[in-house]
Amino acid sequence: MRAQRAGIAGFTALFGRAPEVVASAPGRVNLIGEHTDYNDGFVLPFAIAQRTSVLLAARDDGTVRLATTRAQSGAPRRPIELPLAMLRPGTPAGWAGYPAGVLWALARAGHRVRGADLLVEGGVPVGAGLSSSAALETATALAVATRWELPLSRPALAEIARSAEADYVGVPCGIMDQMAALSCTEGHALLLDTRTLGARSLPLRPAGAGLTLLVIDTAVRHSLGDTAYPERRATCQAAAAELGVPALRDIDPAQLPSALRRLTDPVAHRRVRHVVGENARVLTVADLLDTGRLAAIGPELTRSHASLRDDYEVSCAELDTAVDAAVAAGALGARMTGGGFGGCAIALVREDAVAEVTGAVVAAFAAARFAQPRVFATVPSAGGAAVRL
Repeated sequence: MRAQRAGIAGFTALFGRAPEVVASAPGRVNLIGEHTDYNDGFVLPFAIAQRTSVLLAARDDGTVRLATTRAQSGAPRRPIELPLAMLRPGTPAGWAGYPAGVLWALARAGHRVRGADLLVEGGVPVGAGLSSSAALETATALAVATRWELPLSRPALAEIARSAEADYVGVPCGIMDQMAALSCTEGHALLLDTRTLGARSLPLRPAGAGLTLLVIDTAVRHSLGDTAYPERRATCQAAAAELGVPALRDIDPAQLPSALRRLTDPVAHRRVRHVVGENARVLTVADLLDTGRLAAIGPELTRSHASLRDDYEVSCAELDTAVDAAVAAGALGARMTGGGFGGCAIALVREDAVAEVTGAVVAAFAAARFAQPRVFATVPSAGGAAVRL
């Protein structure tokens, strides 16, 4: 409540009037299921406590003014001002492209979009693999939909937010992050079928099992707008076409050896092996959560990391160090989370081993002369919400 009051005061000072809507959406940790979402596969994310807020008030002149309190954005204090009619993919660059993209995607979907003043307060670390972009997109979508009472379901809002990132900003993402930000519930992970958008909440309460989920922020900031992410997506699409299936999700794990023998490209061979194996791991972990065996998911997490490191080749030295040090110090399992090339790892740790695992990770980073990591516990939290003031 105190943070909301401060946000309202900041909005009023900047724009000369009070906001009409406050919306917020969380970052997410993907428990398991990496690079499966754009292959029509399964994912298992949960929302974290860190949230991004968007405060909004309507305008009647067809103009949008965008401002942020994010120190790392480098944005000027003066708002960025744009005529709605002039919104085009790629403009403006940087953080403002995400909320601008939401307005553009809503208009493209046939919804009447009007001018607005909009202030972003970012609480999700940028570039850490915790999906700060989806938090910003979905908070914006919730704010706009609430202010103008748009009849949009959570999956429909997620698709608008995904379009903002993929079609406007230019990052060819799947829909996992947006669905997680909108649909996760406290104390649960979200088993999501990214083809159908069918979703089911599974219990994920580490403290009740004497466990802790640690996030290890490597301090290596990544950008998924470069070539590595699109290349992997294109390789998967080409492999699916070569194998005669709509998406790699359609390859049964039992048929994987046969499918791999039919692929001529050794890189595609590795990518397919990861995606098919990762889908199977997601379903295994979902079954373990369903039956109350949280501690047993540890080995699946570690196997996931090995596959991402060796077959999908999206890890980095810092992520590997975090995972190896955590497991060696007694973590039940650990893996990188998010798109890769930096960001965060997660570790499942018994409560009485948290200090030992944390110390081991920090020491391993120091020995390798990496920047000091930030290690913190996280709990599955609630998804996005909006209120009219």
